Formats: sequence, C-alpha cells, structure tokens
Amino acid sequence: MIDFNDNSHRRYNILTGEWILVSPHRAKRPWQGKEEDIIAEERPSYDPNCYLCPGNERAGGEHNPEYNEPFAFTNDFAALKKDVPFEKFKDGLLMAETESGTCRVLCFSPDHSKTLPVMEESAITKVVALWQKEFKDLGSRDDINHVQIFENKGAMMGCSNPHPHGQIWAQRSIPQEVQKKNKKLKEYWDDNGSSLLGDYLKQELELQERILIETEYFVALIPYWAVWPYEAMIIPRTQHPNILSLNEAEKKDYAKIIKALTTMYDNLFKISFPYSAGIHQSPTDGQERTEWHFHMSFYPPLLRSATVKKFMVGYEMFATPQRDITAEMAADTLRQLPKQHYTEGK
Repeated sequence: MIDFNDNSHRRYNILTGEWILVSPHRAKRPWQGKEEDIIAEERPSYDPNCYLCPGNERAGGEHNPEYNEPFAFTNDFAALKKDVPFEKFKDGLLMAETESGTCRVLCFSPDHSKTLPVMEESAITKVVALWQKEFKDLGSRDDINHVQIFENKGAMMGCSNPHPHGQIWAQRSIPQEVQKKNKKLKEYWDDNGSSLLGDYLKQELELQERILIETEYFVALIPYWAVWPYEAMIIPRTQHPNILSLNEAEKKDYAKIIKALTTMYDNLFKISFPYSAGIHQSPTDGQERTEWHFHMSFYPPLLRSATVKKFMVGYEMFATPQRDITAEMAADTLRQLPKQHYTEGK
C-alpha cells in the first residue's frame, strides 16, 4: 500500500489520460515560513477610468450602457475573428489552418468592487443565466463547434482589469484539452454505459477525503489528480452535458456553491484570491454527446502565502506537472476555514 502522505508517487488523471508527480515529503504542511501582513485592496463601486464600468468608454471607443445586471459584449480586441475563410497550409512538415470564432466579455456586476465571493447568490445566479444565454446563442451558430467560458481573476493570472468579469472564446475547432476529455469520457461511456465523472463523484462521496462542499445539486472537491496547490472542481450530481439543461433550482444551487468555494479561497490568505476558472462542457458541433458531464475547474496559483506562487517551470515544463502538497492536505486546509467571508462584519 502506497504511503501517499510520505512517499513520492504518481497520480492518474482519468479525464486526460495524463499523470502528475506528487512529492508530499517536500511540504508536510500546506505552507511554511513567515506570516505576511497584506494590505487589503479596496476598490470603489465605480471607477471613471475603468473600461468595464457602466456608461464608460471602452478601449475600442464604444460606450457601455448603464447596465445594472450582468452584461456581455464582443471583445474590442478579440483573439478570434468571425469572417475568416477556412484554408489549410502544408509544406512538408509545416502545417497550419485558419481559425475563426468570436470572443465575448461578461461583466459579472455593475459594481467595480464586487467579486464572485462577495456578490449575493441571487446576483451570481444572474451570471449563470447569462452563461446559459451566451452558450446557447454562440453554440447554435454553424461556424462554432466549441464554447469556452472562463474567468481569469487577479493580476497574478494576467487579468488586465480588476472589474469583475469573465470571458467566452467560441471557435470553429475543438481545443486540445477538450479533445482529451472527449476521448476519455467516450471510452468510459462505451465500456460502462455510465458517466465517468458521475462514477468518480460517487467514489469521492464515499471516501470523503477530498470533498470541500456539498449542496443539493452540486459537489465541490479537490480532484485526486489536482496539479495546482488548491485546484478544485465543481461537479453536478446529475449528468448534464452542458449548463443549458440546468433548471432554476439548479442554477441557484450552482451560484451557491460558486460563492462558497470562492469564499474559501479568499479566506485562505485573507486576500482576493487569484485563479483561472473554466467550464468544460459538451462541444457544440451537432453530434450527440451522451457521455459528457459538464464540470467547472478552478486553478489557483498560490501555494504557501498570499504572494508565494507555484510556478510550472523546469521539471514541470520538460517532464510532467509536480506538486508538493497532496490533494488530501489541500482539502483538509480549505475545509477548516471559516464559511463566512473574511471581510464580512468588519
């Protein structure tokens, strides 16, 4: 029997078929070293210089409406363009093809100071409803085969504007990470006639080692194969291929668990916790995707303090991802945190 808490070992990611190296002997505690005094960043509810605040001029010259609910618009400097003719290039071992699509920006709130953990659950439910609308509108287009909803939070994750917002990149091709999961989900469905993530969730609920939060319709946990120090995943108990099939009660519950998980993150080091979060769901290529079970992943970079970041360098870049704290250590640390946001009551 492997001593997971003391011996280096590899863990298998059932969704991608890849392995990760875990070295728990390098950090027996979730973090070590000095305590830091962090100066809390206070932002106004409205910033006249913010290009995402209501009524303000954006970087591309357009003006935002005086919105009071979640608001979406096409990125003024999109990485993908809509009207790009499909062409292929091949010259020996050199290959390329054009890519078309669109990029959308989703402002979560008109309030410049509100991030997801400090928003009301009812406000987050409206964000979920906007995700559904955008997924439906974009996914119904003939030239779009995949819709990626994501959020980069914090300057540490390359976010250029602190106004609470996320993005959607919708494109003709199906990205590599989704293709990996597509393959594994389909193989498991064909072999077992059930959802890979659904069966995995059942096992995790029995073990209770990596579970963070349970609600009526969702579960948040640290994946067994997590790469980032406090990586987490939200999985619906019911097998939904994408967010479109969530009913009103499930949407509210989804908002509830997003708020609870992001509050955990903020409370860890008492800062507005940086992360990249994304929803993986069935492609929109018109094919039947009975094997898909949508899920939302959070990849936070912080390891031992508010400023000590986990870098994927050296061995990770040239060999395989590696982590110093086990998924069980991370889950135990997060579970012990207060449920109320650290700024409440101040």
